[in-house]
Amino acid sequence: MPRELIAPAQQKVAFRAYESQPLAADQVRALSRFGAAKHGSEMALFQGYAGARGGYDAEMRVFTQDKQMVRYPAGLGNMCVGNVIEIGADVQDIQIGEWVFAHGSLREEHVWSAERVRKLPDGVPWQAAVCLDPADFALGAVRDGHIRIGDAVAVFGMGAIGLFVVQFAKLAGASPVIAVDPIELRRDVARECGADLVLDPTACDAGLKIKQETGNRGADVCVDYSGHFSALQAALRGVAYLGTVVAGAWPGSYPAGLDLGAEAHFNRPTIVFSRACSEPNPEYPNWDESRLFSVAWRLLCDGSLKSEPVVQPVVPFDDLLEAYPKIATAPAENIKLGVAF
Repeated sequence: MPRELIAPAQQKVAFRAYESQPLAADQVRALSRFGAAKHGSEMALFQGYAGARGGYDAEMRVFTQDKQMVRYPAGLGNMCVGNVIEIGADVQDIQIGEWVFAHGSLREEHVWSAERVRKLPDGVPWQAAVCLDPADFALGAVRDGHIRIGDAVAVFGMGAIGLFVVQFAKLAGASPVIAVDPIELRRDVARECGADLVLDPTACDAGLKIKQETGNRGADVCVDYSGHFSALQAALRGVAYLGTVVAGAWPGSYPAGLDLGAEAHFNRPTIVFSRACSEPNPEYPNWDESRLFSVAWRLLCDGSLKSEPVVQPVVPFDDLLEAYPKIATAPAENIKLGVAF
């Protein structure tokens, strides 16, 4: 029987065997070859802090304890890439042996609706496929922040989404693009992804340094994907007068220490919350998440966006019981955890 990685309880990981389900006429079966985790959203589930809020009522648009967002056991992982080994009777445009990918937890075999999968073109690395989801959110943040040619941009948090924000900002013509992260590995990859300047916020006053590096004006747009209150504070400190701060991370509740009476009050930035999968999109009907995915995938496929440096480490599926918890316990060793089956 194939296996999947699950969280049986908060901060616990285990393998679970499951039955291979029969195919419906519109489905395909794929053997997983590679996959990846989604650190932000999955850590909210794995560490349990998302559950403290209860669940989101989509009709009233509030969180309520009458609903529950986190339930265990829960599958872990975000996307898999695999070879098609069986197709349903009504599937026309997918052939056995083709490489495909879709959202799905880290499991050895997937059954997907043919409408859900995308094909992985020849010559495109598998890392591009598992990076489509972070690239989608990064593109949404860049558009929500209205980053334009010539803008000074500071990006906080060099996880997968932040690294793609850096790349999209460069493609948009922003200069300088400043990357901020306390982890050396992530700062190194930010340089590889085109950042003009990288800052270690534990070694400097990042907000003040951003001002100094932009002729004391500040960044036109600051984007936070760190999920840490000190980064948001530094973004408010480093943003230009009447500039924009994009809050894109999905953090737990912030502790005391976020000061909205200092630079935030005097410099009057606009704070924009960005979430690419919340519909309707701010630019609806011209933009929706489907279009964000299409644009991000085109740029990943043509090499405009670097994906391979973002996916590290890559570990064998059998090692996940040890490797997966390190996303939370050893962040200096991870950017986006990749898996080889």
